[in-house]
Formats: sequence, structure tokens, C-alpha cells
Amino acid sequence: MRIIPIERAESSGRDTCSEDDGTVPKLDLPLARREFLKGSGVLMGTLAAGSVLASLAPSRVWALELTALSKSEGSTLMAMARVLYPHQKLPDAVYALLVKDLDAKAAGDAQAAALLREGVASLDRLAGGSFVKASAARRLDVVKSIEGMPFFKAVRGPCVTALYNNDMAFAVFGYPGSAWEKGGYITRGFQDLKWLPEPSREASPPPYMG
Repeated sequence: MRIIPIERAESSGRDTCSEDDGTVPKLDLPLARREFLKGSGVLMGTLAAGSVLASLAPSRVWALELTALSKSEGSTLMAMARVLYPHQKLPDAVYALLVKDLDAKAAGDAQAAALLREGVASLDRLAGGSFVKASAARRLDVVKSIEGMPFFKAVRGPCVTALYNNDMAFAVFGYPGSAWEKGGYITRGFQDLKWLPEPSREASPPPYMG
């Protein structure tokens, strides 16, 4: 079985989607055989058939190799991320990017690793056994109860960048990429959101070029 190893997206100056029609090219994700993933834990999942990412990725199966955290800890952090920033359209593969970032930090910082492990244990304890298996309402109550604590901040902070600054999220949300290299929006109009109705001519008149 072939899988897509989850990689952290690096920001770049190029657009990842077509400025003209909003289409997204095939994601350039390398393939690797399952047997080569030999970290301390491996998170795996499948992109839903018919979803945006399934149509763009070379494989529907994804995997994240962990070096410091366990599979159970990674799953719990991913579930916490969904409580913090719930998006039904975003697959677990995108939330796994947060786990990848936290795992990398834990691998190089013993204090960060201890904070994450203790935090995950507290989530399970407050949930009455397993945070991942708890109901959505219970998970929300648990996360609210630790708001403001160091562990909460350690997860919420990088969660924003991990979830929203990557090609997969751009494809799901329909974000066409930066317009900076295209001269901004003035020459192509402001209305390029495919899920909103076209504005009236009065609301979006042609640009004045004189």
C-alpha cells in the first residue's frame, strides 16, 4: 500500500492555485511505502472519496511519522485541534500538520515534550478516560476548563499557522493564493470567491485607470 507522508507546507511567493478560475493543481506530495515509516508512532488516515483533496492528491491514504510523541498522544492533540478550530470540511490530514509541528518541537525540547505529554494526560483524565472517545460536548467542556493554562497556549498558538497556512487548506477553502505577484486585486476585481454571489456593478465597478 502506498501512502502520502504528511509534510509541513513551506510558505512561498508563488500562487498555489490558478488566479483565473480558482482551480488547484495536483498536490506535489512524495509517495513512500508504508514499511519505511518507523517512528515512535504513526498516525494514518484516508481522504474521503469525492472530496477536494482526494481529487488532487496522488493517493487517498496519508500518514504522519512521529519521532517524540506516541500515536495515542498525536490522536489526542489532533482531536483537541478540532475543538479549538472546528472545520467539518477539513480532513484529519490537515489537522495532522499541527501534530507534526508539536512533535518536532517535543523532539528538540524536553520541557516542551513533558508539557505536551502531561497536557494530553490531563485531557484524558478530565474526559473520564479517553478524550478522543468522549462526546463532542464533553471534549468542548474539557478544553474550556484548561483555557489559559500553558498546555492550552502551547497547542492553540501553532494551531493557527498549521491549519491555515498550507496548500491543503487553501484547496479546501478555495483560496486562490497571493495576488501580490499579479499586481494586486485592482486589475482583476475583488470578487473571486466562488461560493458567494456576484456583486452588483455598483458595488464592484471597473477600475479607474486614468
